[in-house]
Amino acid sequence: MDSKCSQLLPSVCTVLADSRQPVSDDTCLEKLLDWFKTLTNSGSGLLLLEENPCLTELILTVLRQEEPHPTILSFVLRLTGLLAASESCFQHLQQGEAVCMAFGDAGPLSSALWEDTSVRSGWVQGAHDMLQHPSAFRFLCDSGALDTIFTLQGDRSLFVASAANRLLACMLRFSVQSECSRPLGTDDCDWPECARRIVSRLEESLCSGSTSRANHSLKMLTTVFEQNQEAWTEVLWSRIAGTIKSLLEEESAQVGHSLVDLFLSMARSPVFGCHEGSLWHLVSLALKRLHPTQAGLLALGLLKLEESPQAIKTQGLNILLQPVASVTRASSPSSELSGLLDQPPAEGVSVESLLSSRSSCIGLLCQSLAHLEEIQHLACPPVDFPHKPLLHATVTVLQVCAGLAVPTSSLGATIGGILIGCSRVQRAALRLLGALSPWANRDASPEEVFDILLVCLRSPDASPTVLKTAFQATLKWCLSFSETSGSTDGFPWYKQFLRDLMPLLQKRLCSPRWEVRDSTLEFLTLAMKHLKGQEWFWQALSSSEVMALSEGLLDDPESYVRASAVRALGQLSLMAGAGSKAPGLGRSGSSNEDSIATRLLEILSSDSEGFPRRAVVGVFIDWLREGHLAPRHDPEQFVSQVIQAVKGDLDWEVKVSGLELAGAFAAQCFHRFGFPECPYAAAANASSASEPARLPELLQAFSRVRLLDFLFGALGDCDRPVALKACEILTGVKGKIGTGGGLNEGQRSELQGKALLEGTWKMVAPCASGLPGGDGSRTVSQDPKHTLLILEAVDLEELERALGRSSDHLEKSPWSLLQDILSAGGAPEENEADCY
Repeated sequence: MDSKCSQLLPSVCTVLADSRQPVSDDTCLEKLLDWFKTLTNSGSGLLLLEENPCLTELILTVLRQEEPHPTILSFVLRLTGLLAASESCFQHLQQGEAVCMAFGDAGPLSSALWEDTSVRSGWVQGAHDMLQHPSAFRFLCDSGALDTIFTLQGDRSLFVASAANRLLACMLRFSVQSECSRPLGTDDCDWPECARRIVSRLEESLCSGSTSRANHSLKMLTTVFEQNQEAWTEVLWSRIAGTIKSLLEEESAQVGHSLVDLFLSMARSPVFGCHEGSLWHLVSLALKRLHPTQAGLLALGLLKLEESPQAIKTQGLNILLQPVASVTRASSPSSELSGLLDQPPAEGVSVESLLSSRSSCIGLLCQSLAHLEEIQHLACPPVDFPHKPLLHATVTVLQVCAGLAVPTSSLGATIGGILIGCSRVQRAALRLLGALSPWANRDASPEEVFDILLVCLRSPDASPTVLKTAFQATLKWCLSFSETSGSTDGFPWYKQFLRDLMPLLQKRLCSPRWEVRDSTLEFLTLAMKHLKGQEWFWQALSSSEVMALSEGLLDDPESYVRASAVRALGQLSLMAGAGSKAPGLGRSGSSNEDSIATRLLEILSSDSEGFPRRAVVGVFIDWLREGHLAPRHDPEQFVSQVIQAVKGDLDWEVKVSGLELAGAFAAQCFHRFGFPECPYAAAANASSASEPARLPELLQAFSRVRLLDFLFGALGDCDRPVALKACEILTGVKGKIGTGGGLNEGQRSELQGKALLEGTWKMVAPCASGLPGGDGSRTVSQDPKHTLLILEAVDLEELERALGRSSDHLEKSPWSLLQDILSAGGAPEENEADCY
């Protein structure tokens, strides 16, 4: 602790201990505890108490008060536990009986304040923090704290009950590890007294018939198995396994979620790695007995674990497939279901009854579809996954939602009435359909997939979120099919799909809902980006009015749509410049790249919203990096125009993007003039890399673009991200060209003495000292030698560190925190809020 804080701390403790003073804000007290925790974690806890006796005095004063404020008492209890977490501090506090007064019978336990939730919370958190050494454990055992913790397990505050469970788990671990003199057995006599009492309490609660008590005990057991992976946990399990089995068979519905958490925590522990152990028998039983939604959560967790036995994974997969299979079997006579669930499990009746009820059908089906989608993203499939029948089942679910399925039973008719037009199920099924796209053209039937995608995209009643998800699934299937098939010559139905898709895009681009127009433009942009090498895609696009409509949306009243139109037009222009057979641009059919760049520059300069302007700069960055014709023809003029437009923009994200473009241009210049390779120089002339570095030419290029003028101006910007980005780029530039730039001392002195540098330095000096807000009216000297001197003079590393600190780093300091507490408590009548 520094001297300034040491001087303030006694006054702060006096204010906190004075019951007449207003109570400090809870946030201040939490920050104060965090600060004390940082000090004690550094190993100087005892020194802290010895050098600051006011802390002990604060604890004793508050604990001796008849009616302290509950917030201050809770703070003192937590502070006591925090300070007593080391053996030496514990003994120091015990000399004044501070620990006894805080956590013993004579403390808050026996006062009326115990009814306050914050006091109980402070007590249990303080006791948990203190329980780091044997002395604290013995004190809690001898003081009767165990009974208090048992009571707090059922506290009306879930936060207190959860903290009590964690404390009880910690007590059990301490007892087993510190009091056992021989290996544990299943008999009571083998367990230490404290552990025996805890385990007996667990068994009693699990057999009590009380759902709340059983849930509390199961949560405590979950904590034990999560935090401990020693051999004694296996002995503990052998004691309670029978009780858990009885609970599973008799009251699984009431404690299902707690059992799922318990089984998954144990399955992750290496102690239970034996596949023949009782744990896995109970897990198998749980998958059969739990409610299908609870069993689905357990199945998903087990499928993610490589350690799970193969039989358990197969059983879990069947649990997840069951709702989808039941819907498909009731709604489709197709033989495609072979291999999905040939033999319905015994619980099929239960699942079918849930599917026949509107209140449970949608939730169960959405959960099943979401879990199956999540499994598709695993690095290694857990079992032999039936992708082909699942694909058919997913398509069938979408057909049911669209009203196209023909029911094969009364259940199918009931399910159809529930699911027709259901957006939730449609979105879940479409996400699963997209996740199954890697299996396109692999013994699958992509025709039915593309047919149902067209149905979803055509639907006049589809919500914007369903259409967005359908577009995402369509893109995934187009990409997967193009990667696996290579050519569409043998797939005439696929060419027909593309021809059918374009009128749908035209229709959606004219939708009255801006979300639909926006999603359509996003799909179009991504499709052009990822299918740029596919001639058949461009043929379908060129024969439609899609791009003409997209260009018209540059004037859309919604800024999000204008931004998406900018990206779509920019991507199309980039593809055309790269040689793709792109359709004509512009309402008059013109494909002039300069006119496109001019239109986008006009948007950058004049659009009133930030989203389109950000999109324009993003497009220009892509053009510069990927060799678009406009910047490739005259990169200096192109970059100069963008910089001038961005320079005065009020949106900080636009300026940051402009700086990124400046960085890309600088990197290409470094490559062009023979400097080391850099990441953005892919489109530059590769032959120049072998030439020696040409520093004067590089600086002249920067000067023509006024690049450093832009960077130094941004360095003093009032928006911190802008200044940081400029500092990052300037640091890279400085590192490339080095300091000094070949100037000798005489030249450097001569230049530094010139009045020409004075104006420049007046602008740059505030930035160099870490103070944003340079004079934007001034410009950096364009003389290359002056540029080198400025770069050499500015300590960019120190400036970057200064900018990296948050703007309130002074206010967040411990000294400022202590000042705040003193100020709040100094004059209560002056700090009362005026509610009017």
